[in-house]
Amino acid sequence: MAQLALGLASLGRPAYINLGREGALPAVRDVESMRAQCHRVLDTAYELGIRWVDAARSYGLSEDFLSSWLPGHDDVTVSSKWGYAYTADWRPDAEVHEVKEHSLARFTQQWQETSALLPSVALYQVHSLTADSPLFTDRALQNAMVEIGVPLGFSTSGPRQADAIRKALDLGIFRSVQSTWNVLETSAGEALREAHDAGLRVIVKEGVANGRLVVEPPQAVAAQAKALAVGPDAVALAVIARQPWVDVVLSGAASPEQLRSNVDALTVDVDLPDLAEPADEYWKTRAGLSWN
Repeated sequence: MAQLALGLASLGRPAYINLGREGALPAVRDVESMRAQCHRVLDTAYELGIRWVDAARSYGLSEDFLSSWLPGHDDVTVSSKWGYAYTADWRPDAEVHEVKEHSLARFTQQWQETSALLPSVALYQVHSLTADSPLFTDRALQNAMVEIGVPLGFSTSGPRQADAIRKALDLGIFRSVQSTWNVLETSAGEALREAHDAGLRVIVKEGVANGRLVVEPPQAVAAQAKALAVGPDAVALAVIARQPWVDVVLSGAASPEQLRSNVDALTVDVDLPDLAEPADEYWKTRAGLSWN
């Protein structure tokens, strides 16, 4: 069974596209309140045996929050990502929250920022790599990435994840892939299996579909959750954790309570029908979710 890790997308900034997050966070989402909330969830994760935490430069102050929590937790594996810059300036109502750029200049800047905060980072990933990224033809960027001496990975998003995964495999520089896969969006499954067979670590993100599977679960998910006396999140994550090609499942929990519910995924066996939506439809719905 895959191991569970904690992703900090919901905890490093005051707004994110994640349904059902509102009541999980402090009423006031200033920097120190969010730092304290992040630390509470990290403490809970550690108590539950979770030893992997995933951050990103674009997750607001996630790297800073994690850095201030890490002392005394030397057995925790840390991964982060570069490519997006956080641009919301801590404003939940910002028109633009993050901007992507896969360039040598962006990599150089963000690696300096990450390594200053997280000198023990064990995996550095390209954030949201797509098949048309300039990274694929930028040899100077590829060489600079390799030269930092840290294992490299990449994450993917969008309806053409499989294309990006297969194209990235051909580069031969990556040891890990982080992609969206859940019971509503399964289009990258075969490509992820190929990556696993090629020796890459497969990390699955957005396992509850940005909260859709919690707030408005399909009837089959809700029924299974009721029968097993767990939350719909645990059912959704259990499906992922039992895929033979998945190594790590990311929890995007925003509170200790959400995380404890997620961890129930490791204790149940589930059996669901095919619930997958067409990839284009899934990603169109995701693009319409509001930052909250």
